[in-house]
Amino acid sequence: MKKKILIVDDEPSISMLIEFNLKLAGFEVHCVFDGEAVFGAIQSFRPDLIVLDLMLPKMDGLQVCRKLRSQNNLVPIIMLTAMQDLTDKIAGLDNGADDYMTKPFSPQELVSRIQAIHRRIQTLPSSTEEAPIAIGQISVKAEQREVTMNGTPIELTPKEFELLLFLCKHRGKVLSRQQLLHGVWDYHFLGDTRIVDVHISHLRDKIEQNARHPEYIMTIRNVGYKLTEPVIKESYA
Repeated sequence: MKKKILIVDDEPSISMLIEFNLKLAGFEVHCVFDGEAVFGAIQSFRPDLIVLDLMLPKMDGLQVCRKLRSQNNLVPIIMLTAMQDLTDKIAGLDNGADDYMTKPFSPQELVSRIQAIHRRIQTLPSSTEEAPIAIGQISVKAEQREVTMNGTPIELTPKEFELLLFLCKHRGKVLSRQQLLHGVWDYHFLGDTRIVDVHISHLRDKIEQNARHPEYIMTIRNVGYKLTEPVIKESYA
């Protein structure tokens, strides 16, 4: 069955270019041209991924992204932006986008990124997967995509879950940002490592008692990150 891609861009020439390349790659494609139209398309078309422009009429891309995530809709989103400003790109990630691309972009690279996201989804653990992974007070159930801290569920986005799972499977190992891009985003080309930094920051906010002084996800300066077992602090009477 063909994967469905929803394109949301108010520039017909860009929508047509993306649509042509995605159909050529074997995807089923539907286009809408403003932010409000996304929510009707979600119900009727049921996309497997959304390519979402930042600047849209009626409701911009950030508002669309924020509303979808507030409705617990976890469909993967690739944000398109004509802005080079880092704060705009980070804003997209902060509001729930999985990835972003800056206009002008290569349609072939967009196709590659979409295929990478679908490969990650298709390689999720099967029923024969190992027992839950425990590290400190965190328990990760790969098959169920569930994470708990001291038995309390932690709500993670799909990409945050995949990042935590990858870190858990490589616990104690220093991973570069490029290794994380390859392992979690399945990028086989040079990617923007700031995507990793933003998702690490979000993950820390959810699993660390104090994100400024993490106990689990450690920054290894000039290299990357490492997941560690928290040090148990002894108490003295």
